[in-house]
Amino acid sequence: QVQLVESGGGLVQPGGSLRLSCAASGSIFSIHTMDWYRQAPGKQRELVAAISGDRSNYADSVKGRFTISRDTAKNTVFLRMNSLKPEDTAVYYCKATITTMSGLASNYWGQGTQVTVSS
Repeated sequence: QVQLVESGGGLVQPGGSLRLSCAASGSIFSIHTMDWYRQAPGKQRELVAAISGDRSNYADSVKGRFTISRDTAKNTVFLRMNSLKPEDTAVYYCKATITTMSGLASNYWGQGTQVTVSS
């Protein structure tokens, strides 16, 4: 069993900042990639940022404002969000590609955390 638990969402004014966290736990042998997605009402889920080793990439809409980082020892990924805009409002999900102790590699998702940017 593997679990991903996100935290750090909330209500913030335009121009503000938030930091999301996602911690993986359970029968983990190795974590290959950890990503952040978001889904706004009425829209498809989209990739926001991804990190694998020392490489990261971002959606064009968040480049220069969001930073993804990872604490490998704690199986945790972070998303620092600066200069937030109302269009960043969405439920943010963490996804990780994990090989478990049984040798199976699968994608796992967190439950999501709401980010609302509004004055």
